[in-house]
Amino acid sequence: MNQTTFGSAPPAADPREPWSAEAFEARLREREPRYHIHHPFNQRLNRGELQPFQVRAWVANRFYYQVNIPLKDAAVLANCHDRAERRRWMERILDHDGRGDFDGNNAGGIEAWSRLGTAVGLSREDLWSHRHVRAGVRFAVDAYVNFARSAPWEEAAISSLTEMFAPKIHADRLAHWPRLYPWIEPDGLAYFRSRIPLATRDVEHGLEVARRWCSTRARQERAISILDFKLDILWSMLDTIAHAYPDDLPAESRP
Repeated sequence: MNQTTFGSAPPAADPREPWSAEAFEARLREREPRYHIHHPFNQRLNRGELQPFQVRAWVANRFYYQVNIPLKDAAVLANCHDRAERRRWMERILDHDGRGDFDGNNAGGIEAWSRLGTAVGLSREDLWSHRHVRAGVRFAVDAYVNFARSAPWEEAAISSLTEMFAPKIHADRLAHWPRLYPWIEPDGLAYFRSRIPLATRDVEHGLEVARRWCSTRARQERAISILDFKLDILWSMLDTIAHAYPDDLPAESRP
C-alpha cells in the first residue's frame, strides 16, 4: 500500500465495494496460468525430455529456495504481533526444518529435498555448498525473503498462496517421474508426496488471512499483485535454470 508522506493529505477512501469472499478467492485462483507448472522448462521436465544433468541442475538450484523458506516464514513471525497466528505459522518452519531425528515424517522439507538430491546423483556437499546455484536464482529467492522481512506479515502470508497451485505439480511428478526417469531412486520422491497435504492445510490458513486482511477493494487488488510477484519469482527461477543449462552444455560444465 502507498504510504502517506509527512505533511501530505491522507489518501482518499476507496469508494469501490470490495469483492465478496468467494469472488476474491476466485480472482486469486485465476492467476494459475502464471504458475511455473506452465513454464517450458517444467513442461519438458514432466515430459521426460531433460537429460540427467539438467534434472540435477534443477534440484540443486531449487534447493536454495527450499533452505530459504524457513527464513521467509521466520520473517512472517517476526512481523506478526498476534500470538495465535504465530503459533499456527510456526508449523511451517518445522515442516521445512524438520523435527527430532529427521527420520520418517520428521524429516522436514529441506532434508527430504536433500534426499531427492542424492537420488538424482548429487552429493550433500553439492547441495549445501550451493555451488551450482545460479545468480538469477539467488537474486529471485533473496528478493522473496527480503519482501517478507519488509512487508506487513499479512502481505508476506499472502505471497505464500502460490501453494494453491502446488498439489497439481507435485502429483504430476509422482505420477510420471518413475516411468520417465527410472534412474532416479524412488525414495527421493518423498518430498512431493509429503507436500500435497501440507500445502492444502497451508492454503486454508493463507486464505483465512487474506480474507480477513483484504477488507477493501484496494487491499484485494494489492493481494493479487503480491501473488503475481511470487509467481514471477518462481517463473524467473526456471528462466535462469533453462538458460544456464541448455541441452548442448559442455560436459565439463554439467553438475
